[in-house]
Amino acid sequence: MSSMTNSPLRLNPHLTFNGECEAAFRYYATCLGANLKFLLKYGDSPLAQGTPPEWHDKILHATLTAGDLILTGADVLPGEYQRPQGFSVMLHVPEPAEAERVFPALAAGGEIQMALQSTFWAARFGMLVDRFGMPWQINCSNAA
Repeated sequence: MSSMTNSPLRLNPHLTFNGECEAAFRYYATCLGANLKFLLKYGDSPLAQGTPPEWHDKILHATLTAGDLILTGADVLPGEYQRPQGFSVMLHVPEPAEAERVFPALAAGGEIQMALQSTFWAARFGMLVDRFGMPWQINCSNAA
C-alpha cells in the first residue's frame, strides 16, 4: 500500500462489453437488487468528437453498487472488444435461498457451466456465463 494515501486499497471488477453495457448493468441491478449509480455515455463525454456517431449512446463508464461492493463497466470502442476469459465475477451470497434466486436470474439466456448445488466447501455453488458473455461464480458458504 502506498504511503501517499490514507484510504485502504479496494478492488472491484471492471467489465467490458461490445455495446451491451447499459443493458447488462440494468439487468445486473435487477438480478442482484443493486443500485445503478452512474452511466456516462460516449456522446455525453469529452470523447464524443472522436467517437463514431453510432457509438454515442454506448457506455463509457457505468457503476453499480450493492452494499459496499462496486462493479464498474464500459463498452469498448468498435474493433477493440475481446471476449472475457481467464476470470469470473465471484458473487458471495449469505443464504442458500438467495443463491437459488440469483443463479437462475443471471443464467437466463446464458450458459450454465456448473449447476447450482451443494459442495464440500459451500452450501450452494454454481458457475455460468450470462447472456452478455460474462462469467460468474455464485457461492454461498457453509455456516461456520
